[in-house]
Amino acid sequence: MSKLKRLLVPKRIPFVFWVTLIIFLFVIPQFSGKYTIYMVMSILIFSLLCLSVNLLLGYTGLLSFGQAGFYACGAYGCGKILLIFPQLLPGIIGGVVIAGVVALILGYFCVRHTTIYFAMITLAFGMMVWALAMKLREITGGEDGLGGIPRAILFIHSLNMEPMENYYYFVLIISLIAMFLFHRLVNSPLGLTFKGIRDSESRIACTGISIRNTRLLCFTIAGMYAGLAGALMAPLETRVTPVCAHWAASAEPVAATIIGGMYTFAGPLAGAAIFFLLKDIIVRFTEYWLLILGVIVIILVLTLRAQGLAGVLQQSLFSRLRLNFEGSRNERSDIKH
Repeated sequence: MSKLKRLLVPKRIPFVFWVTLIIFLFVIPQFSGKYTIYMVMSILIFSLLCLSVNLLLGYTGLLSFGQAGFYACGAYGCGKILLIFPQLLPGIIGGVVIAGVVALILGYFCVRHTTIYFAMITLAFGMMVWALAMKLREITGGEDGLGGIPRAILFIHSLNMEPMENYYYFVLIISLIAMFLFHRLVNSPLGLTFKGIRDSESRIACTGISIRNTRLLCFTIAGMYAGLAGALMAPLETRVTPVCAHWAASAEPVAATIIGGMYTFAGPLAGAAIFFLLKDIIVRFTEYWLLILGVIVIILVLTLRAQGLAGVLQQSLFSRLRLNFEGSRNERSDIKH
């Protein structure tokens, strides 16, 4: 029995942490203002975009600078659907499907290459989406973008998503479901295949698994997660502009993922919160916020290295709590003897 307890201790600490965090997120609207609610929603949406990047970078070893393109596809797709058919759930699903189809088509050409070639091709495709959003004024609104996007109703007339608090709970629930599915994915046999391709492509190929098809599947799923983030963003902002498809919008989740830790599930989530909060704070004090934010990001990356914030916390905080627990248990056993 003592050995079983010793094995369960490392798992209990993260479980209690996640449960506490989820409860805290659910009660935030009860004691916070609209700006805080808006900030938490923005971080949740940005976290989904970071998970999209990390599925390619951390788990499959593919650096993509085009995720903002799929983010924009989800946002524009959801926005157009809501302007025509003002029901939220069909709009979100439509945005995810559109982003997934675009990712499947573009991924067919991208996954033929790796390393710097893959990064450059995804960058080119992302900027192609940005150019189309700028030029197709009849569909996208051009530089002005799509405005007046309603939150409308969920799908049932009694669930109105127009109030900020109602939409907050919708975003929170959808984000938690997406994060849970992501966790199951990366810990499934398919997730292990992704990691195997990252660590040793030749060994996975020897097992008979198609490297190209597996990468294409990973690329499509990552595109759908980015599309989900964009689809949730459109009703929140009630506006979509081509800025969300620019290459700079693809660089932000990459930096956040590296800060948080690209080899862990919690890394992109922690990195998204840190990056977003740093950006929000710095913008208030100076117009040169990009320079200051860039310096801070470089310092964090050099300090945390490949482990990221999540890796450092996992090694220090959780291990210290586990040692304290085991120490107190040993003291109790000594007293009994």
